[in-house]
Amino acid sequence: MSVHLLKLCVGIDSIEHLIEVRKGREQRLPDGRPYNYHITRFAPKRAEEVLDGGSLYWIIKGFVQVRQRIIGFEPVETDNGTKCKIIMDTKLVRTESQPRRPHQGWRYLESADAPRDLPDGVSADDLPPALRRDLQDLGLI
Repeated sequence: MSVHLLKLCVGIDSIEHLIEVRKGREQRLPDGRPYNYHITRFAPKRAEEVLDGGSLYWIIKGFVQVRQRIIGFEPVETDNGTKCKIIMDTKLVRTESQPRRPHQGWRYLESADAPRDLPDGVSADDLPPALRRDLQDLGLI
């Protein structure tokens, strides 16, 4: 069973904002496939488990809202030493909104605790009005 990573999406206000920021930043793998990446301080010790179908779940404005499948990890040299490049698929998959407290760096997220994917074309804005109102009253969206 795979394990995932959970990370704050600092400076991003919405999924749409993340999409806009990512435009034009795609790079290509040796086989030609496009990818996005994120540089982080430490490589995960459980990398094999993450690479077995894991994703990076982004926390935007206090809620897990979207994920990207992780393709690989590679070391990268920066002015501050060696860091870890998280290589991700370019496709953003919307998830059920799940509240999360802020934290530094990334955290492991077990598959059993990961929010479910939303069907293609569905967002939290598409919820029935009564359900949306109840979730807002609870502070969940």
